[in-house]
Amino acid sequence: MAKTREQKLFGAAVLKASFQLREALESPAFKLVYPGVLRDLGLEDKEVDDFITSNREAVEKAARGQPT
Repeated sequence: MAKTREQKLFGAAVLKASFQLREALESPAFKLVYPGVLRDLGLEDKEVDDFITSNREAVEKAARGQPT
């Protein structure tokens, strides 16, 4: 089943937020994985940042492994 644009944004946002919360945006792991995720999902980094800003509580809860 194809994911909706919002589901794609949420997934990418949770990934990015999980690295942000650990202050690891400069880590080799993030730099390797995140650009590929954006490419595969057809997203831009700015879209993900905007989604995080608009949905911060839900995104950060998911990034911490808590139920949303």
